[in-house]
Amino acid sequence: MEQREWHRTIRELEHRLLGAERTLTYRQMADQLGVSTRSARRLWRALGFPNLDDDVKAFTKTDVEALATMIELVRDGHLNEETAISMTRSVGQMTDRMVVWQIEALVEDKIANGQLSDAVARSQVVETLPQLIEPIQKLMGYTWRRQLSAALQRLTVRVESGLAATEQGRTGAEDDAALPLARAVGFADLVSYTSLSRQMNERTLAHMVQHFESKCAEIISIGGGRLVKTVGDEVLYNAETPEAGAEIALALAESIAADGVLPEARVSVVWGRVLSRMGDIYGPTVNLAARLTALADPGTILVDQVTAQTLESNPDYLLVPQPPRIVRGFGEVQPNMLLRGQGAGISTEPR
Repeated sequence: MEQREWHRTIRELEHRLLGAERTLTYRQMADQLGVSTRSARRLWRALGFPNLDDDVKAFTKTDVEALATMIELVRDGHLNEETAISMTRSVGQMTDRMVVWQIEALVEDKIANGQLSDAVARSQVVETLPQLIEPIQKLMGYTWRRQLSAALQRLTVRVESGLAATEQGRTGAEDDAALPLARAVGFADLVSYTSLSRQMNERTLAHMVQHFESKCAEIISIGGGRLVKTVGDEVLYNAETPEAGAEIALALAESIAADGVLPEARVSVVWGRVLSRMGDIYGPTVNLAARLTALADPGTILVDQVTAQTLESNPDYLLVPQPPRIVRGFGEVQPNMLLRGQGAGISTEPR
C-alpha cells in the first residue's frame, strides 16, 4: 500500500471509529457537558487516554455523548463521582488490553499463516479491520451482559456457602478480618519457565504462554471462578467458595500435568478475605497464596491450615499435612497438600 493510500485508509477508519470529526477542545467539550474542564479531564484520563493541550481540537460530539452517560449517572444520584471515575477506569483499562490483544492476534496470524513481514502484516490488518468492527462490537455488548448475569448468579447462588465457610474460617484473623470479601485465592505457576524461555524462540514461547493462559482461563471459567490476571508464567484466580477454589486448583494441576506442551505447575489455594480494586485483589490472603505456590513441589497443590480445616470434612478432598515452614511475612505456617478424594472434579471435556 502506497503511503498516500495508507494515510487515506487510516483517516477513513478513524472517522468510522470515532463517529465524527475532531472539532472540540477540552473547554468546549466541558461546556457542552456542563462540567468543569478538570472534571472532563478526569473522565478522559480514566478512560486511559493521555492529556492534551487546551487549544487542541481533539474531541468529537461522540466523545461528549459518551462522557455524558457517566455524568448523568452522578447527577441522578446513582453513583458518586469517585465511583463513576472508578467504573470509567475499569472500562478504559479492560478495553485497552482487549484492543492490544486483538490487534496482536491478527498481526501474528498474518505473519504465521501468510508468511508476511511485520510491516506488511500490520498494513493488511488495517485493511481487515473495517469488516471486524461491527461483529466484535456486538460480541462485546453481548458478553458484558452475559458476564454481568454470571456475576449476579455468583453473588446470589454461592453467597450462603461462602458466608457459612467464612464463619468457620479466617474471619477472626487479625491480619485480614477488616477486608470486605471472603474468597478462595489461587495461583498456578509454571515450573522452570525462566530456563525454558531461554531455550525457545519468540514464536514458540508465545505459543506456550498463550496455550497456558487459554487452558487456565477455560478451567477457571468452568469452575465458576474468575481469572484475576496472568503474568507470564503465572495465573491468579479467585472463587466464591473454598470448594470452588479447591476444584479449580485440582483441575489446573491435573490438566497442566497431562499437557504435552506445558511443564508441570505449582499450585496453591487459600480461603480468606481480600480487598478488590480495579479488577485486582489484595491482602494477606493473596500474599500467603503466592508464598505457598513458591513452596509447592512441581505438580502439587498447597493450602494453609485454615483452608485445610475448612475442607477436611468434605470427602471430595484429601489434606496431607506437610512439615511446618517459615514463610516471609507470616512466620511459621503449616502447609497441607491438597489431593482429590471421592469427587469427580471439574469436567473440562467438551460435551
